[in-house]
Amino acid sequence: MKIEQIYTGCLAQGAYYITSNGEAAIIDPLREIQPYLDRLDRDQVKLKYIFETHFHADFVSGHVDLSKETGAPIVYGPNAECEFDCVSATDGQEFKLGNITIKALHTPGHTMESTTYLLIDESGKDYAIFSGDTLFIGDVGRPDLAQKATSMTQEQLAAILFNSLRTKIMTLADDVIVYPAHGAGSACGKNMSKETVSTIGNQKATNYALRANMTEAEFITEVTDGLLPPPAYFSMNVAMNKNGYESFESVLDNGMKVIKAEEFEAIVEETGALILDTRNSSDFSKGFIPQSVNIGINGDFAPWVGTLIADVKQPIILVTEKGLEEETVTRLSRVGFDSIIGHLEGGFDTWKNAGYEIDTVNRITADQFSSEFKVEENKVIDIRKETEYSAEHIEDAYNKPLAYINDWVKDIDPKEHFYLHCAGGYRSMIAASILQARGFRNFTEVEGGFNAITKTTIPKSDFMCQSKVLK
Repeated sequence: MKIEQIYTGCLAQGAYYITSNGEAAIIDPLREIQPYLDRLDRDQVKLKYIFETHFHADFVSGHVDLSKETGAPIVYGPNAECEFDCVSATDGQEFKLGNITIKALHTPGHTMESTTYLLIDESGKDYAIFSGDTLFIGDVGRPDLAQKATSMTQEQLAAILFNSLRTKIMTLADDVIVYPAHGAGSACGKNMSKETVSTIGNQKATNYALRANMTEAEFITEVTDGLLPPPAYFSMNVAMNKNGYESFESVLDNGMKVIKAEEFEAIVEETGALILDTRNSSDFSKGFIPQSVNIGINGDFAPWVGTLIADVKQPIILVTEKGLEEETVTRLSRVGFDSIIGHLEGGFDTWKNAGYEIDTVNRITADQFSSEFKVEENKVIDIRKETEYSAEHIEDAYNKPLAYINDWVKDIDPKEHFYLHCAGGYRSMIAASILQARGFRNFTEVEGGFNAITKTTIPKSDFMCQSKVLK
């Protein structure tokens, strides 16, 4: 028996590859399936099952394409209804894989079909669970995502999750290994650990939601406290995972289509495509195609695309670093953005060298900012998360998290200048590009963000000033 966790950092997502005596199972596969096919071929094993822990909201699974390619059935837990052939396992149903057994434990609460898969080894011992979004390391799945599908409140779903954890998970032996679907950085939980593997015993000792003396009421309060609204793309990803989707190869073929500089503007106008520039913030600030939105591929690329571009069907044209076109299309497809028309041939340099119009962002260093800034005279917008802002921020700065820019941008006074920063410059350049694409040019972005600002003498506060809301 072998178990491999295949962890994708940009999504904070773990898929699992399990083999035993010539047979294999894959749990929660990513959208692109060729790496799995290559691995099966290399190991000379047959894929017997594709297990899905639930209908994922934060990424599009590769289950449909993988099943078509291999013939392996897709297995969900109880209550799962798909628009493609799938097995809806009963609670306790066992699946033989070589010399081991995988048992479906129905653990609703995050979603109603959520299922934890218990691996029983060759000796008949409970060895590991693949807990999906039911149990994370240090946290549990948020109970608010399935409200529309179930007509339940998040409190009702939290109560169901409380019961699932205590009757199906916490009754397992302390040495049972826990393999979750996500780690720190995922929006599917609030406070996940950076660790991606643990044990039942360790989680009983350290996970707030698994406290031995915790009441159901306490659980509901603590699990639902501080939940941020889910990104808009979550519901669309759920639909794709339930109903099926265009093949990854087709999406990749479209995205790899070359668009010449002289054709670029006409295609953008004809299709209404969004120009997505995935270069780093420093290069983008010095020059870009007007109306471009910058979300750098070397950050939390796919989650930010999903958060800020509301419609996964939005046509997109890419401007990337040379050689990163395929990687960019792949990452977009993982979160359901399949309407990629193509990419600019040669990237931004081709555009610039051809003499076409370019735009820039007014970016200054933290030292320049320090020399210009005057408390109570200059407006500062801090786009970090509320928790980051409350820990420490520039005195009198306004906190407007990037995730909500589509809401607060309408409150910007185009005649009043402001300074804009995040923690390190990645998010503030995203915000700067969105603001300029919508006609705002009355701001200055601070390079290096708050990390650089802390090294200056600019006055700072370490408490949340409730009065600092953008007027």
